[in-house]
Amino acid sequence: MSEPVRLWCLRHAESANVVGGVAGIVPLAPLTRHGRAQAVSAGVTLAAEPITRVYVSSALRARQTGELLVGNTEVVAMPLLAEVGIGSAEGSTDPAIRRLTADVLHAWVVDGDLDQRVVDGETGHAVVARMTKALDELAAAHPGGTVAVVGHVASLTVALAVLCGLGSQVWGRPLPHAEPFLVTGQDGVWHCPTWRC
Repeated sequence: MSEPVRLWCLRHAESANVVGGVAGIVPLAPLTRHGRAQAVSAGVTLAAEPITRVYVSSALRARQTGELLVGNTEVVAMPLLAEVGIGSAEGSTDPAIRRLTADVLHAWVVDGDLDQRVVDGETGHAVVARMTKALDELAAAHPGGTVAVVGHVASLTVALAVLCGLGSQVWGRPLPHAEPFLVTGQDGVWHCPTWRC
């Protein structure tokens, strides 16, 4: 039996795509000025934690959040932590696409219907599978250790709702920007003692 890993997870800080209502992965969207301040504040929250590495999705906003988070700690890009892919709707500012995205996330989290997808994007099964792979890789690489993970609201929500057995109780309590919460894992079993700080 391996030692449990401690993951301080957080949604990236406020970014231009969120402010602009742009849907999808949007890999090049930077943090806003307010987002930079949020990331620094999250770093203060985590200052006493023995974080040895920061893992981020390959999105610019996640990398910028990670770089501001924990001093000189190494920041490592992990593409598996990406936001939910929405296929041909990527980059849309259409309110109907944002509503559809919310409806699909609701179906995944509340109804347990992981077959749904936004247009031709990822199914919930695909998102949970890649996020599970990411977290399992972190657990294997850091047994007994503590790392930070900067991800995205939808992919973190559906993955942890499934992996931690949180189910629909996470609905209506969306992850705020740059507020760390603890997830622990050992031998493929995951726990999320606090959904929001």
